[in-house]
Amino acid sequence: MAEAVQTTALLVEDFDVALITPVRHAVNRGAAAAGLTGQRLEDFVLAVNEIVTNAVRHAGGGGTLRMWVADGVLVCEVVDKGAGIPEERLSGEAALPPSSAISGRGLWLARHLVDDVLVTTGEAGTIVRLSSAVSD
Repeated sequence: MAEAVQTTALLVEDFDVALITPVRHAVNRGAAAAGLTGQRLEDFVLAVNEIVTNAVRHAGGGGTLRMWVADGVLVCEVVDKGAGIPEERLSGEAALPPSSAISGRGLWLARHLVDDVLVTTGEAGTIVRLSSAVSD
């Protein structure tokens, strides 16, 4: 028999451009309550903020954020209903866009700030799941 995964829901929020800052603050509170501290907390919040901002700017103006803890890992999932992320942005080895580029750094940055980023994307929308272990 498979062992049950212990899950604690922390946050479920719909967001749009007007709610980016309140959602970022809610993520900060929830991640701190889950046990992230110091630089790991700051990195996690920044990564989530980048993905939420991407959803607002590039995927229809909003989405839904869910955050929970499962087996000592803090997970945040951002769901949008945009047209999907271009293939060249999905590679984990994608290079940092040049400093002259107006956009293109959000997903790259998120991958460098949290332990794991999983992206599921298509014409019906995108799910970006970010995760970081609560204790190293």
